[in-house]
Amino acid sequence: MNDGTACVRVDLVALGLDRGGHLLVERALARVPVGGRVDVHGSHPELAIHLRAWARARGHEFQAAAPGEAAHCAGRLQRGSADLDRWQDAERSGEARVDETHPPSAHPARRWGLAARGALVESSAPEFRFRLDDRDEVWAGEAAALYRQALASQWDPETAIPWKDSATASDELEDALVQVLTYLIENETAALVIPARFASEVHPHFREVQQLLAIQAADEARHIEVFTRRALVRRTQLGTSSAGGQASLKTLVDEPDFATASLLLSVLGEGSFVNLLWFLHEHAPDACTATLMRLVAQDEARHVAFGVAHLARHARLDPTLAGRMAAAIERRHDALRDTAGLNEQVFDALIVLAAGALDPARVEAGFELVQALGLQMRAGRRNRLKLLGFDAERADVLSALHTRNFM
Repeated sequence: MNDGTACVRVDLVALGLDRGGHLLVERALARVPVGGRVDVHGSHPELAIHLRAWARARGHEFQAAAPGEAAHCAGRLQRGSADLDRWQDAERSGEARVDETHPPSAHPARRWGLAARGALVESSAPEFRFRLDDRDEVWAGEAAALYRQALASQWDPETAIPWKDSATASDELEDALVQVLTYLIENETAALVIPARFASEVHPHFREVQQLLAIQAADEARHIEVFTRRALVRRTQLGTSSAGGQASLKTLVDEPDFATASLLLSVLGEGSFVNLLWFLHEHAPDACTATLMRLVAQDEARHVAFGVAHLARHARLDPTLAGRMAAAIERRHDALRDTAGLNEQVFDALIVLAAGALDPARVEAGFELVQALGLQMRAGRRNRLKLLGFDAERADVLSALHTRNFM
């Protein structure tokens, strides 16, 4: 096999190609140019047979050692060009690290697909069709920080909540609490379904957004768990679910546009829910309920923060978004015009919880507190709409159109 051409030599000793020897052969080939040669030595009895098949599959040439060649010389590989051609049209799927000054790619290629951001993607990779593949539509620079915050703030229902401290003062308060918890469960279910759906539609290039939506869905799953568990401490059945409440949530689930769905769910709905949860924390009949309302409120505040950050950036880049957001609010209001709005049993239950007892003076005070809650929710929605670019008057009008079902 000595033809005067300088060769790289690799000795596999007793290692077979099928046991990892191919790694050493590949590294030896990488040291020579196309047409370069590698002498492969080794004592494995089937080494030459395996080398021939392996080389053919990868576009290299293989010449077995002739009788009388050096001891344990299996043969010679000549590097082909197929291994280079395979990657010559490959491209990087953007930059692995991104920040506010170096955001991700504006329109990631479909063939980047599920590849990690910054990976070298082979040109023959299949195309994936992720509907949300426009940076201006989905990106928020705060997503990564909010995701890290969410990870650091995860809590275990078993240890974070004092379940033993769940004895309410009266059956009336317990019944009111179970009704409110029933209402919270169905609303949190909508808040799980919606980000989970959009997470599957976001191009993985925007992984921080995808991760944040996924952890939001996980948050909601935990909220559903704790609300259900608390409701069943002293009762075997949950409360009522109204047609109007379901109709209100259906408009959220059916909203196809990521931006307007974020507005309706996170900025307006979950924003109002943060007020409701802190209200329930303040008027909770026991320490268990107070704790779980506080923990859930903290989670929901992150969801609202992402919704505002995402839409504020989008609105700066897309002058048509304000009109689309206003139209979505008005459209939802019109669709729900003839529904009953907030479940009457839920409204009454909030009064009872705020009152703490059923004597006339306390009930009147509870009613006033619930009315004040509604005004607080409206003011919060107005302030968040102003952050999205609406003037004070328009923000107030749009805030007033939000569903009476709170979410």
